Amino acid sequence: MIERFYLKELLSFRELHLEFSKGLIVFTGPSGSGKSLLMDALLATLGIRDAKATLSEMDVSWPIDEEQYGIENSQSNTFRHIKKEKVRYFINAQSIPKKRLKELSLQHVKHLSLRDYSDFETEKLLVLVDAFAAKEIPQHRELLTHYGALYEEYRHAVKELAVLTEEQKKVVELQEFARFEIDKIANIDPKEGEDDLLLEMKRELSKKEKTEECLRKVEAIFEYESVVNELLHLIEHESGFFDDAMNELRATFDAAQERLESLEETDIESLLDRIEALASLKRRYGSIEGALSYQQQKMQELRQYDTIDTTIEILQQSVDDLHAAMTESAAAISHNRAQVLPRLERALNNYLEQLYLCNASFQLRPVTCGSCGGDDIALELNDTILSNISTGEFNRLRLALLAVASELTASQSGVLLLDEIDANLSGEESMSVARVLRQLSQTYQIFVISHQPQLTSMGEEHFLVYKEDGVSRVKKLQSLERENEIARMISGTSISDEARLFSKELLERASCALS
Repeated sequence: MIERFYLKELLSFRELHLEFSKGLIVFTGPSGSGKSLLMDALLATLGIRDAKATLSEMDVSWPIDEEQYGIENSQSNTFRHIKKEKVRYFINAQSIPKKRLKELSLQHVKHLSLRDYSDFETEKLLVLVDAFAAKEIPQHRELLTHYGALYEEYRHAVKELAVLTEEQKKVVELQEFARFEIDKIANIDPKEGEDDLLLEMKRELSKKEKTEECLRKVEAIFEYESVVNELLHLIEHESGFFDDAMNELRATFDAAQERLESLEETDIESLLDRIEALASLKRRYGSIEGALSYQQQKMQELRQYDTIDTTIEILQQSVDDLHAAMTESAAAISHNRAQVLPRLERALNNYLEQLYLCNASFQLRPVTCGSCGGDDIALELNDTILSNISTGEFNRLRLALLAVASELTASQSGVLLLDEIDANLSGEESMSVARVLRQLSQTYQIFVISHQPQLTSMGEEHFLVYKEDGVSRVKKLQSLERENEIARMISGTSISDEARLFSKELLERASCALS
């Protein structure tokens, strides 16, 4: 509940300090006195409306999720906004963004503004139906939990499948690129160290003619081999070293000759082309070894790409299985909903009868399974869609729906803010609204602006908003003051005896209804 409210410098308001209790709290006053301005200021302090006051402050009793919002709870949590060059919001003196403040406030505060259809959205109506079903069918809550887990798993699997399918389209391109890279290296088919051997052959070929010419000339050296041996014998010198040298020289020349003969078979143009092909790989990959390593890498990637089809096939089967299980679970939930819906309609129509309305009906239709199951639901009044009913009917229907929800969730509590909820209603209709609001006030703290004496008389706290010397003020009324204010609402500024009598009668009826 809201325990205290402080406001400073808001148009015609200079300063006010109000304290509130639980129950139905009514604001009345002449037109233009500032009632709606005050209601907006309450909402602005909660971050629900734009702040226009220089300062506003509110003490509330509801707890704050410390882990989610990073704010420590106090005995009463204080919401504050300060407006200078810009508006800043605080909870317990700790700064908080307006968006987060509004998110927190809407967990505890409900503002019924005109023609707000949010209470009639499919998701909220199904929450109400499910709460009713869970009360009558114990297994229904377990079904909802099971379906919720299946839906989340299905949603994640579908998302993952979509990502993989998108990647699969890219994989086709990646596969083609990998094969192109592999084939490009495979067509050259390089061997480690091959480039060095080919460059050596190129060098040998470049000096082949000169080498052959030299070999022919040095053949003459062997013609003097026997003469040298004879000389060494005559001078009595060991000739072994010379024999070894000549044998080694002969072997070297023979090897050179064989190499030259093998070069005769070499196609110089093919050799140069091969060297250039290997050089192109070295320029791109740094070395022949680098090219071969890159080829292996692409082959590994290609093997991985080939598995994505299998992965998608397995995931698609998982999605299909989850969808089947989800559909089966949704069907069981839909069965329970359809089973309890007539009784929920009766409960709603009981309240509507008190509010001088009748014949509300729920239309449950099958749809593709979503977060709420396989159902869509709509509410009609007298077989008329909600956009075609009057404002008075619309607001009373919302009250009845809220009353049913309050019965189902007795632990629920919070704050309702209503701006002229009884506008354009007759006296009887206004009183019916007041009775339902008093019933709701057992669960909710309700702030309501009213121009009708019937609803006003049912208030547990009554505040008068008025202007004095152009300044808006707020005063909590006591019994005689309440009687006078209600009489003013009945007959205007010139209060008649009949108005006083009717005012007193309304307050007595309200007192009897409460006792």
